[in-house]
Amino acid sequence: MIRFVLSILGGIFTLLTLGVMAAAIGIGAIFWIYGRDLPDTDQLARYTPPTISRIYSREGRIIDEFAKERRLFTPAEEIPELVKEAFISAEDKNFYTHQGYDPRGILAAALDAAQGGAVRGASTITQQVMKNFLLGGERSAERKVKELILAARIEKTLSKDDILELYLNEIFLGQNSFGVTAAAQTYFNKPLTELSAQEAAYLAALPKAPSTYHPVRAKDRALERRNFVLREMFENGFLTEDEYRTAREAPLLTVQNGDLPGFKEQLPPRDYFTDEIRRQLSRDFGEGEFFSGGLSVRATLDPELQKVAAASLQRALEQYDRGLGRWRGTGKSIPAEKLDDWEEALGDVNVARDIELDSPWRPAVVLDVAENTLSLGIEGEGEGTVPRDDISWIKGDFFDNFERGDVVHVRAMTSDEDGSFIRWTLRQVPRVEGAFMAMDVDTGRVLAMQGGFSYQHSVFNRATQATRQPGSSFKPFVYAAALDSGFSPATIVVDAPIEINTPQGLWRPKNYSNRFYGPTPLRTGIEQSRNLMTVRLAQEVGMDVVASYAERFGVYDNMGPFLANSLGADETTLYKMVAAYAMFANGGERVEPTLVDRVQDRYGKTVYRHDRRECLDCGSATLQAGMAPRIVSNRERVMDAITAYQLTSMMKGVVERGTARGKVNLGVPVAGKTGTTNDAKDVWFVGFTSNIAAGCYIGYDQPRSLGQGASGGGMCAPVFDRFMKAATEKYGGGPFAVPPGGTFIKIDRFTGARLSDGASGKNVVAEYFRLGEEPVFGVAFDGGFAMGANLPLVEEVGGNSGQAVRNATGQQVVIPKKKATFGTLSSGGLY
Repeated sequence: MIRFVLSILGGIFTLLTLGVMAAAIGIGAIFWIYGRDLPDTDQLARYTPPTISRIYSREGRIIDEFAKERRLFTPAEEIPELVKEAFISAEDKNFYTHQGYDPRGILAAALDAAQGGAVRGASTITQQVMKNFLLGGERSAERKVKELILAARIEKTLSKDDILELYLNEIFLGQNSFGVTAAAQTYFNKPLTELSAQEAAYLAALPKAPSTYHPVRAKDRALERRNFVLREMFENGFLTEDEYRTAREAPLLTVQNGDLPGFKEQLPPRDYFTDEIRRQLSRDFGEGEFFSGGLSVRATLDPELQKVAAASLQRALEQYDRGLGRWRGTGKSIPAEKLDDWEEALGDVNVARDIELDSPWRPAVVLDVAENTLSLGIEGEGEGTVPRDDISWIKGDFFDNFERGDVVHVRAMTSDEDGSFIRWTLRQVPRVEGAFMAMDVDTGRVLAMQGGFSYQHSVFNRATQATRQPGSSFKPFVYAAALDSGFSPATIVVDAPIEINTPQGLWRPKNYSNRFYGPTPLRTGIEQSRNLMTVRLAQEVGMDVVASYAERFGVYDNMGPFLANSLGADETTLYKMVAAYAMFANGGERVEPTLVDRVQDRYGKTVYRHDRRECLDCGSATLQAGMAPRIVSNRERVMDAITAYQLTSMMKGVVERGTARGKVNLGVPVAGKTGTTNDAKDVWFVGFTSNIAAGCYIGYDQPRSLGQGASGGGMCAPVFDRFMKAATEKYGGGPFAVPPGGTFIKIDRFTGARLSDGASGKNVVAEYFRLGEEPVFGVAFDGGFAMGANLPLVEEVGGNSGQAVRNATGQQVVIPKKKATFGTLSSGGLY
């Protein structure tokens, strides 16, 4: 009997042993099969997660951020222990003791499921890292096996803190927030170091299903899960009983519920400046690197001047628009059935909310139209009214054409004396557009850029993306080519009618005044913006020379050598024009405009720096009293310094007595040039002081006439003036530096005749001539064109061989008398 029992027991033992061996072999085979082609875990040691790229002002304030996944990477050693303990308690209490997987957790989950409880996962933090990084979210037994294998492997490759670092920086926590640092900012607008126990516990409650524990829509479930995490932290010894009870009783205060101010609210609204940085750096570094590389970008933006630039341009555009007397509104409306809850409905309407001209412009909806008032629902302000008198600027009486549900803009009209509220006034975004830009003439740092009336209304950046005809604002490049070719500010050029046969028809360029002035010095030609003089001068110098100058200054990449282009018929951008004018201001040295001072990667290494000048003494511990570090400039010279000063002096005359007279009054020396194209489709003013160049253009996006009387001096020069008053108050301004190698001679600015050193009067101007250059007075150039019969004949010098003069280097050269050909002409006719 005993022998029989022993044999049965032996058989059972054998079967059990064989079963265990078979199971072990089977499990081993499964792990061998699934473990052959698994991803390499070593790559996790080199992992660089996608992180936010941020743009900082020059004062170090965050002004914008860009990301595909909103993540702020934080090393493990900088993550507070409280945050680590919260996630370990919620997700994997045995994290620091298991080898990648937790058999006890797996068994407990299996028993719960067998007893009819909820089916719950038993994945450790290490397994979740494997799933998130290497395997994906597929639910299958095969993935689970691979997850276990990789978890065991990674525990041999990385330390526990390294694994936890990957997990806490990669995990999705809702609200487009990846990683604990971004989530702390999103939900509580706090850095990790300032989180309370209850806030850390709420974040730890989110990994399983962020939407299930939303702090507003599912607040009860969120509180229940948060308190569960707090209890686990207490039971695991991470919180004292008092800390646990205090945290458990604390309310759930979040940004989403309106309990705390949001981080986004502290950022200025995105504008043309930061969006242009995005565009340029995406091109230079690649879109993927910019949006996920964690770049720190130090912008050149001056926030104070940016506000002035926006307001200055907006004021000019609104003034022109209201002068037309037409009401268009926003073109948006809210259905009548939604007006009972107009606040929510208005919040869903897509209209500009970034306009702050005089005071913030607020979206509003018409609630009622009475005989003399409009009743409005105003976003963030409740209800208000607008009187009929407010639309007196509109031609005709359109008051009765407003309907309930119309969405409009309004702003608060306030007292100039004490800023007290007077009433609400209707506003509309103009249809006419424009751009403004300002930059430092020595460094190229762009201080302000406004690419239109409102970024939220139209993101198209007209300062950098719109190519427009510069009109007469291009003329300085014709005069620069002439001055460098041996002409002087006192050289006489004939202002007389021209007719040119071209393949496109007969071209008759004309002056803005429709008059002809005869022989005139170069200075007066640019001051009064004489088109006929400019065409003759361009023909005298040669359009190929003018084109090479325009390309050298970066105005065009490849300018056509057509005479019409001497009057600004070819298209360019405001960005390029202002940069070119900056080279006049700094004495003729190349300067590249930049919106970025420096770019650093996620590790703080500088990967781009705009200013490449060398500081010879910056490494010295001591400097002699009164001595500053020596900065060596390696900039290329694009224009002779004397030529640059002569041109600057002539453009000062544009402001003092020319086409911009009375429009620019800064109290410091300023030079510039107006520009108005054919039919006034575009109006320009570009100018500069000794340290800042700025420019403006105004025109419709689909070019059409701005109307009779529109001009660069009348519309754009005031924009420049308003901005530059603020800029010079902050940065100052002084006389333009006179380069060595020249001498001043007084001339008559109307006739070009030489005057005595003691001469004075409105017609007297001191011109700067190169030493050793004896200016030839009384000689007139006509470009080889025949003069109009209604003007007195003027003595012409030379024949087809040209006129001998001295150039910028003091050498004697011959100015060619090349005749125009069909290949060098175009039908333009700008003025």
